[in-house]
Amino acid sequence: MSEASVRRYAGLFGMIASAFIVVQVPLYFLYPGAPPDWDILTRSLIGIVGCVFYILFFTGLRQLIHQVDLASDWIAGVVQAAGLLWVAMVFVPQSMEAGAAISVDHDIDTTKEGPFAAAQYLMQGLISRLLMALFLIALGIVVTRLRLLPKWVGRSAFVLAAINLAFVPAIYSNDDPSNFYAVQGWGTTASMGALWSLWLLAVSISTFRSARRVAPAPAGRRASVDA
Repeated sequence: MSEASVRRYAGLFGMIASAFIVVQVPLYFLYPGAPPDWDILTRSLIGIVGCVFYILFFTGLRQLIHQVDLASDWIAGVVQAAGLLWVAMVFVPQSMEAGAAISVDHDIDTTKEGPFAAAQYLMQGLISRLLMALFLIALGIVVTRLRLLPKWVGRSAFVLAAINLAFVPAIYSNDDPSNFYAVQGWGTTASMGALWSLWLLAVSISTFRSARRVAPAPAGRRASVDA
């Protein structure tokens, strides 16, 4: 597959995935108390489907880096591994929330109630923040060094990584979802998820558009994309 095709497919799958997650986030805020089962099941379904497309996106990024510079294959693997592990950290809590909604015979807030609530805290908070930061730092290094995407992608990746790392100490906070900086707070989880998805949407669009500006370059490395 040509580099231009990899850029188009990776960008397309990233846009689809990000759109799913952007739609999912508001469903967490529709009800002030315990949401009905349909809301929990719908947002879980949307999140899981979106993450399936993210698997294709992260795999596409790895292939793109590999084609641009063979010597960067190791860090390309880090980008893909961090992205795929983040997907796993989404799959499990989404399954737990849906399972709690199905198994409990009354409406509950599955972010803080039910048999699986506490088990989600680190996956949706600390672990996800660390995996996002790892992905962002690795991608930022690659973009800055190889210029395979516009400069703003690399710079903003480092900024977003720092924001994610700033939420790591939230593990020492309480578990009140209404607390912005709690271990399961709306800032630590939903807000960061929304920011991450919007950023990935912008990066996916840029990746898709960059396919039109790919020019031939020496073997093992392609021309840069500065736009």
